[in-house]
Amino acid sequence: MTLQWNLVAGLLWFLSLGSAHKDHHQQQDNENWWRHEVFYQIYPRSFKDSNGDGIGDLNGITSRLEYFVDTGITSIWLSPIFKSPMADFGYDISDYRDIQREYGTLSDFDAMIAKANQLGIKVILDFVPNHSSDEHPWFIKSAKREAGYEEFYVWKDAKVNNDGIRGPPNNWVSVFSGSAWEWHEGRQQYYLRQFTKKQPDLNYRNPAVLQAMDEILLYWLQKGVSGFRVDAVNYVYEDEQLRDEPVSGTTTDDSSVDYLKHIYTRNQPENYALIQHWRQLLDKYAAENSVPARVMMTEAYADLSQLMEFYEDANGVQGSNFPFNFDFITELNADSLAQDFVFYIQRWLTYMPPGHSANWVLGNHDNPRVASRFGVKTVDAMNMISMTLPGIGITYYGEELGMQDYRDISFADTVDQPACDAGPDNYKWISRDPERTPMQWNDEENAGFSTAAQTWLPVHPNYPELNLNAQQEAIRSHYKVYQSLLKLRKSRVLQDGTFAAQAFNRGVFSFKRELKGQPTILTIVNVSNRYQRVDVSDFIDMPNHLTILVVSVFSQYRVGERLKTTEVKLSPYEGLVIQLKPRK
Repeated sequence: MTLQWNLVAGLLWFLSLGSAHKDHHQQQDNENWWRHEVFYQIYPRSFKDSNGDGIGDLNGITSRLEYFVDTGITSIWLSPIFKSPMADFGYDISDYRDIQREYGTLSDFDAMIAKANQLGIKVILDFVPNHSSDEHPWFIKSAKREAGYEEFYVWKDAKVNNDGIRGPPNNWVSVFSGSAWEWHEGRQQYYLRQFTKKQPDLNYRNPAVLQAMDEILLYWLQKGVSGFRVDAVNYVYEDEQLRDEPVSGTTTDDSSVDYLKHIYTRNQPENYALIQHWRQLLDKYAAENSVPARVMMTEAYADLSQLMEFYEDANGVQGSNFPFNFDFITELNADSLAQDFVFYIQRWLTYMPPGHSANWVLGNHDNPRVASRFGVKTVDAMNMISMTLPGIGITYYGEELGMQDYRDISFADTVDQPACDAGPDNYKWISRDPERTPMQWNDEENAGFSTAAQTWLPVHPNYPELNLNAQQEAIRSHYKVYQSLLKLRKSRVLQDGTFAAQAFNRGVFSFKRELKGQPTILTIVNVSNRYQRVDVSDFIDMPNHLTILVVSVFSQYRVGERLKTTEVKLSPYEGLVIQLKPRK
C-alpha cells in the first residue's frame, strides 16, 4: 500500500511540475508577447470607410479585422482616433476620452475591441501627451486662469524691447517653422506650441497634468486596449529656465526648425522619468488585473544614446518596452550600400541594453513609403529584412502590398497643413498626404475603400493594378511574400536565434539566424541595381544544403529550389530567405 501510495504521490508531483511548467510558460507568454510581434499601423482616415462619407472609420476597421487573421497580424496600432478639430488630423486632441465623430462612437470602439479580442488581435492606441488642442476645455480654462488650470500649459510673459514692442519669451522655433510661442490676447501671455498654433504644450511640471494623463491611460486600459504608442515623447519637457537655444550654423533662415540646436526643447532628462512612471502604471495595471503585459512604444527622433535611455536608465530602471528605431527612415535610402545596412542594423543591436528587444520601422504616416523611398523593386527585400531580423517588426498599412506615394496630388486636394502653408509652388515635396492615401483593397471604385463620390484624399491612380484582391489572386505577389514571412517568424530560430551579418560587396549583404537544434535561416539581399554573384560558403561556415524558403516577386528562383553555397546569383534588388541544413 505504501509503495502504491508513493507511486501515486510521485505521479501527482510530476503532474504538478508539468502544470507549474505550463503556468510558468503561460506567464512568460503574457509578459513577453510583444517581443517578437509585428505591429501593423493603421491610419484610420485611410483604412476603410463604412458609411460612404469618404473618410475611414472604426466600423470600417472592424469590418476588416479578418484580413489581419488571414495575413498573420495579431497586433494593430491606430493613429489618433480621439475627438479633435483636425488641425493636425488627430494629433490635436480636444477630448482624450471620446472618439472623433467622423470615426464613430465609443460604442463603435467597444464593438471593435470585442471583435478583435474574439479574433486574437490586440489593439494599441496612439497617445499624444505633449500637447492638446487649443479647443480642449483644459486650455480654455487655463487661458481664463480658472482655478486649478492656471498652469496646465506653458505660459510666459512677453519680452518688451526698448521701443515697447512685444516679442516672444525666447528664440525657440516650432517644428513647422516660425516662433514656438503664440500670443494669447485673452490671457495677455504667450503659450508654448512646438507644433502648430492649435497645439499648445501641456505643462508636466504641474502634478495635476500628470494625474490627468494617468487617468486617461487607465480609462483606455479599462476599455481593453493592449498598450500605447507615445507620440513625440522627447518634446514633453523643456528647460525650466526657458533659455535661448544656440544657433546650429546649418542655415541662415531663423524661422527654420534647423536654425537652432534643440538642447532645451528636446530630450530633457525629465522625459525619461515620465516614461518610467507610465511603464510602472502599465505594469501595475496588468498585474492587478491578471491580463497580459500592456505595451508602451515611444516615438522620438533623437540620437542613439538618447534613444537607449528609453529602454532603461543607468540604474536599470525600465522605461518603454521599446523606443522606435527609425534608422531605416533617417539613415538608409536608395543610395545606401550593403555596408550601410549592416552598420546600422548592428549599431542598434550593439547599443541596445541586454534583455531588450530591437525593432525595425520601415515607414509611417510622416515619411514616404518604402516603394517610393527605396524603389518599387525593393519592397519584398525590405520586408524580408525587417521580418527576419531579431525583435519586432513595424508595418505601415499598405506596405505589405507595396503601395506607393501619390506625389502628384493637386494643391486643391492637399489637406496636410504644413503643405498648405507652403503654398502651391512648394507644397508637393513637403506634403505628407502622398503616403496617407486610401488603402487599395480592390479594383472597384475608390479601390474599395469607400463608396463616396469623393474621398478625403484621392486614391492613388495605380489602384486598378496594385490592390489587395489582385495580389491575393496572383501566383506571386508582395502580399503573398509578406504572408510567408509572417508564418516564418513563428519559427524558434527567428524568435530566439543569434544574429550575425556580413556585407559581401557594396551591393549584397546577408545575415543569419542560428539556434542549437534548429535549421539556420539566411537572409540575403542585393541592394544594388546590378546583377550580383556571391560566395556565402565562408559566412555559413560549414557545408550546407541551401533551400529557398521565400523569394521576391520577380525572382528567377522558386520556393524549395536548392542553391550552391559558392554561387548565389541575385537580380537587382532581389531578396531571398534561405534555410540551411547540414549535409549528412
